Amino acid sequence: MEFLAIGLVAGVLSGLFGIGGGVVIVPALVLLGGMKPETATGTSLAALLLPVGALGAWHYHQHGFVQIRVALWIALGLTLGAWLGSHLAVKLPAPDLQRAFALFLVVVAVHLWLSA
Repeated sequence: MEFLAIGLVAGVLSGLFGIGGGVVIVPALVLLGGMKPETATGTSLAALLLPVGALGAWHYHQHGFVQIRVALWIALGLTLGAWLGSHLAVKLPAPDLQRAFALFLVVVAVHLWLSA
């Protein structure tokens, strides 16, 4: 049941802000699900496979808020990047991976705060 709640929260935040996997699901799986960071990341990627974002993207598209060409280029980058990132993640010790992720979140948060 906790995993359904994680998915629901991530889905709402994804629909609102375009976030979910790395910012919501992975930390929730580590903190609430007791998973190692690399297991949480792999599980999150598996959950986010199509058609998870399809309905939200379709709704935005219906209102003219999707640039298909840009989305396709990003999808290509995501495909290659996820492959590369997964290879890096499984080679890093779990604490280093967790610290790197925390640093990433802090940098993004500071940037958002200062640019608001």
